[in-house]
Amino acid sequence: MKMQIGGKAVDACSGEFSDIINPATGELIDRVPRGTEDDAAMAVEAASSAFSGWAATSPQRRAGILYRAAGTVRQKKDELAVLLTREQGKPLTEAKNEIEGFANVLEYYCGLASSFHGDFIPVPQNGYAFTIKKPLGVCTAIIPWNMPALIMAWKIGPALVSGNTLVLKPASSTPLTNLTLASVLSDAGLPAGTLNIVTGPGEIVGESLVKNSKVKRISFTGEAGTGKRVAELAASGMKKVTLELGGSDPMLVCDDANLEAAVAGALRGRFYNCGQTCTAVKRLLVFESIAEEFIKKLEARVRNLRVGNGMHENIDMGPLNNRRQWEYIKELIAGIEEKEEGKIVTGGRVPEGSACSRGYFFEPTLVADVPEESRLLKEEVFGPVLPVVRVKDLDEAIEEANNTCYGLGASIWTNSIDRARIGFEQLNAGIIWLNQHLKVAPEVPFGGTGESGIGRENGPDALSEYLDLKTVMIKT
Repeated sequence: MKMQIGGKAVDACSGEFSDIINPATGELIDRVPRGTEDDAAMAVEAASSAFSGWAATSPQRRAGILYRAAGTVRQKKDELAVLLTREQGKPLTEAKNEIEGFANVLEYYCGLASSFHGDFIPVPQNGYAFTIKKPLGVCTAIIPWNMPALIMAWKIGPALVSGNTLVLKPASSTPLTNLTLASVLSDAGLPAGTLNIVTGPGEIVGESLVKNSKVKRISFTGEAGTGKRVAELAASGMKKVTLELGGSDPMLVCDDANLEAAVAGALRGRFYNCGQTCTAVKRLLVFESIAEEFIKKLEARVRNLRVGNGMHENIDMGPLNNRRQWEYIKELIAGIEEKEEGKIVTGGRVPEGSACSRGYFFEPTLVADVPEESRLLKEEVFGPVLPVVRVKDLDEAIEEANNTCYGLGASIWTNSIDRARIGFEQLNAGIIWLNQHLKVAPEVPFGGTGESGIGRENGPDALSEYLDLKTVMIKT
């Protein structure tokens, strides 16, 4: 599959290609061009050339194009989901939900197309003022491999509907769904050059896009180290930046919580998408008085999870997306066992059997009695491993929850409104759930504090990040 620059499918200037591997089978799915600095520059030029025409297009017409694309995506949901599962690994049901999510996000921003306008401001004794909101110009989006379709929509929805043009760099292991979705947008009437996709290594393509002087805004989703590098490069050009850098989300389970609901929430919150979700439950903090019962119930549910190729029926969890993640999880668990940093209740191994012999599979793993110094609590563990920590009360739970450099999401499970209020006020997180975890609707702002990033995705807040505000003052 080729890159898309200026409305054309093109190969990289280098003539080199990268293999896209099915993480469940190890088989070659396709090959994509290995982009270069020159390719990145051409994409920015194409976006720059298209900007004036797209910015002058009425918001209603821009929304109409995106709305048509969303409808086509719904019609092609099944085939798009198959492609997503083959390159990413997630079960087909999860892939279908993600494709639906892509369409939902586009339609949401279509509904906001006429909402961004300036304000009239009376200024006593000085006349009046008004504000004008204008698109920024060329924007860049760099996205990860865990939710490639959904996060693509988070970036392109507000950028395009507000009149900007965009260059998107997909993850190296999951570009195929992004390229196909871009073709759907083109077929729906998106003008050439409005959306461009350049495949290739982040250290080459990504850095080139961030450093390009014609790029006015960068939206990055990925790990914290790379995000810091993006911020550093963007600072020299005083560019607007949004960084969504993941987290180590705590789930606090109080002794008055609905135990069955909390167990189900922990199960889905950790093992959805093989644990490869930025807002996944990564630390489970349970009151001592209910810990034994909770762990027993959760263990039974974890043991019953069906692991395998996401293309097969009745699969609950697919493989990790790539070898690097697979090796990391194996090494992490081996270190936990060697140092005796907790008790592996269930899992902790590469599954046996021919169905999982060629892919990047790892058993869903539950680790109890994890000490404070464990890597499971200090790092963002992107995989199917759930550490459990016993806490005596809410104060200790909040203290432990906040004992991290991250601050993306958190959830508190309780039937007490007072406990919930304390959690809302004291937990350091950009989004806090009550008696649920993981779900993020397009309407609500999403982002974190600390090393979880800067700025917000989704909602009207995200739309404002793609607009410049100009103030006009008039003396009367």
